[in-house]
Amino acid sequence: MLLSRLTLSEFRNYAALTWRPASRIAAISGANGSGKTNLLEAISLLVPGRGLRSARVAELARRAPGASGRWAVTGRFASPAGEADIATGTPPEGPADRRVFRLDGAAPRSQAELAGHAAAVWLTPQMDRLFQEAASGRRRFLDRLVWALEPSHAREVGAHDTALAQRNRLLARHSEDRAWLAGVEDALARHAVAVTAARAALVDRLNAALAGGASGGFPPARMALLCPIAERLRGASALDVEEWLRDGLAASRAADAQAGGASLGAHRADMTLADAASGLPASLASTGQQKALLIGVVLGHAALIAQARGFAPLLLLDEPAVHLDPARRAALFAAVSSLPAQILMTGTDREVFAPLAGAAEFLRTHEGTLLADPDMPIPC
Repeated sequence: MLLSRLTLSEFRNYAALTWRPASRIAAISGANGSGKTNLLEAISLLVPGRGLRSARVAELARRAPGASGRWAVTGRFASPAGEADIATGTPPEGPADRRVFRLDGAAPRSQAELAGHAAAVWLTPQMDRLFQEAASGRRRFLDRLVWALEPSHAREVGAHDTALAQRNRLLARHSEDRAWLAGVEDALARHAVAVTAARAALVDRLNAALAGGASGGFPPARMALLCPIAERLRGASALDVEEWLRDGLAASRAADAQAGGASLGAHRADMTLADAASGLPASLASTGQQKALLIGVVLGHAALIAQARGFAPLLLLDEPAVHLDPARRAALFAAVSSLPAQILMTGTDREVFAPLAGAAEFLRTHEGTLLADPDMPIPC
């Protein structure tokens, strides 16, 4: 799969941009705030999900005198499914805080339809804090891995969260309508089991891929899903686990009303990562070790997508060399050079990417522009 053209309009700090990648690998350098990450974010918005920053729609429009508050991103992709134009942004008419998609100019039936033409995985500096922050960030990371392979997972997560919010509101109002509560809890249980089953399946597949050497020269990691629903699914049917969860939700109504939230559900899950060889948990590892484990996970995940869908995803690596020692930087560039995937990398210092000279297109961002680096040749 290749991105052959990217067009931005009033997006972040870009008033207008059209870029046609000249190589499978792009090394993008520039000062902080010049638009490197904005470029990767734009591409990440063309696949299912909320993009690499999970930003609100209103935050994506260019802020400048006279700006309309509306924005658009379009990418042309070539994949085994054929060539397709995917666009997203605010509608020409209607609320500016609403985001729409277009596939070859028409509204897609679902985001899953987009996923048949494009896929992307990414690594950002914010992930460096993944194991020092709350479990919610690790759940979002895991869910992004899942829906890159199973686009319908996003719908299940959304339905779970909607049912959870409905139950919380009913409990907060001390609703006496037991039938209504039971109906909401039934939906919550069904979606929680579906979400958890998809997460558990991804963890098993990814661990197998990493154990088989898919981490691209980085230390193979082992992922674990910490979730009582997942534990029960390993020894019982989905229907039995749904019934257990419904009973648990009904029994905990009073306690949940007092606590202000449900004690059971897919929203209580956590994800851990450890070095497969030493067993060292990522939460106790150095920043460099954590970064190396995450890069290995991203590379292994890309290999899974390629195997499952017949094409490798775009790899969007924002500041990937930060915190890596020279040996691991060399491993990163070796992996990038050998992967059958289109890869975009960013960094403040162009010299970091010098080992890729002759293999990568070197570009610079400056005040909302993207320029070819005149000192670096474009690969043939």
